[in-house]
Amino acid sequence: MLLRNKLVTVFGGSGFIGRYVVQKLVEQGARVRVAIRRPDEGLFLKTMGVVGQIELVQANIRVPRSIAAALKGADMAVNCVGILAQGGKQSFQAVQAFGAEAVAKLAADAGLARLVHVSAIGADAASTSGYARSKAAGEAGMLKHFPSATILRPSVVFGPEDDFFNRFATMAAFSPALPLIDGGHTKMQPVYVGDVAEAVLAALTNPAAAGQVYELGGPQVYSFKQLMQLTLAQIGKARLLLPVPGAALKPLAFMLEILPLPFQVPITRDQIELLKTDNVVAEGANTLADLGIKPRAAEAVLETYLYRFRRGGGKFTPRFS
Repeated sequence: MLLRNKLVTVFGGSGFIGRYVVQKLVEQGARVRVAIRRPDEGLFLKTMGVVGQIELVQANIRVPRSIAAALKGADMAVNCVGILAQGGKQSFQAVQAFGAEAVAKLAADAGLARLVHVSAIGADAASTSGYARSKAAGEAGMLKHFPSATILRPSVVFGPEDDFFNRFATMAAFSPALPLIDGGHTKMQPVYVGDVAEAVLAALTNPAAAGQVYELGGPQVYSFKQLMQLTLAQIGKARLLLPVPGAALKPLAFMLEILPLPFQVPITRDQIELLKTDNVVAEGANTLADLGIKPRAAEAVLETYLYRFRRGGGKFTPRFS
């Protein structure tokens, strides 16, 4: 196997996408160095491999010296670090722009053979969304220092620990209505997290993927409204789908962002900006098919974890815990 005994550093390896990437690498016989800010939060990963196959190291993508230490002796690297909302020092610019470029520069300095960067569909330097602009800056920094890096741009990623379907299913459990921002017409192409992890594996092992950009989407395009309808059907609940102008939601989102709440806010002003633009694979783009991967449909996977939101559905246990 191409990855057997290779040392692969995975930044953000305990995160939603990262944990699936770690699992795929372990299955291929790779040695995996998981670089995360709080190594104790990645202890659950240890059970994926044999003794000594997975190493947890402290690294902060905002601190170059910690990146360099995590890359020391590695053959390849994967950057899965990303944030959906800003908080404290964890800003879009620091994490998704500066951090990504720092990984690329230090990976090049260390002489790594391959580098894969998980970005996002919608990365655009001219976007009104800070998230999208920082993703574009991260891609540019990657290719500036490591031209053979592979960029993967997934659409909305779903899976047992996702922050999309789980979020709206949770809202439906407490609210009589779900908001359809600007009518819910924005189009999305949800992609299964396992397929994204397979794409990372293919990008690391296929020489033809070097220097390429791939847009990752599932087999079907939905409107935001259709995704809310799908969520409600999966959890067996009837809720009003209420069209709400994005501009009207922004003042509320702002208030939630500045308050010291003990929970993650349901939506931010920047996410409202993101919802103005369709999140689908562009015509003519490299896709999962070009990596030899047949994407799984959302309907086939959602029922395996959204059942916990049904009446009497039972307690949900994350796959990796």
